[in-house]
Amino acid sequence: MMSDVPSPIDLRLMSDASEWEATAMEKRPWRTEFFAKFANELANLEPIPARVLELGSGPGFLAGKVLSEISSVKMTLLDFSEPMHALARQRLGSMIDRVDFLIRSFKEPEWVQGLAGFDAVITNQAVHELRNKRYAEKLHRQVAAVLRPGGIYLVCDHFSGPEGMTNDQLYMTAAEQKSAIESAGYASVIQVFLKGGMVLHRATVP
Repeated sequence: MMSDVPSPIDLRLMSDASEWEATAMEKRPWRTEFFAKFANELANLEPIPARVLELGSGPGFLAGKVLSEISSVKMTLLDFSEPMHALARQRLGSMIDRVDFLIRSFKEPEWVQGLAGFDAVITNQAVHELRNKRYAEKLHRQVAAVLRPGGIYLVCDHFSGPEGMTNDQLYMTAAEQKSAIESAGYASVIQVFLKGGMVLHRATVP
């Protein structure tokens, strides 16, 4: 059995959350390309999603892009860190009227309570916060349960292997990520974008 990989930071602390926010774009400036891909995937759906849930929403980078690009969307931002939500509130400004904030950890089984009928669930650079890749398939199954039939799951994370991360307990290869999503019962899984050690997949609930 593979052991869980401890996190080197505690994002429940404002100091750690603020440092992560300040350095994330410097370390991986191509994240903006992924944000654009997320927004484009959602905007091109028919109909355009009205209700979107983001898991591990952090300081609101991705939510800000989606809310600014799709004026009709309403988002629920789920994160275990109150400091991250505080940073997101600052970033989103007047768009906050279209946002609900939830303090929950998707590592806990009860995170799904009261959540249902979303048109789309999105998550960026967060699945590895399960702290071991063996938990990923279960999370993907939980996501399917909060999506409406035909709903869309957009999931992006780091991958292991060439041009990716070295820790193969925490991170999956791009192929393993696709397989884990497929095993969770989605009707189709398509790789949308791969760059800089990160990969984005789109999956559909039957």
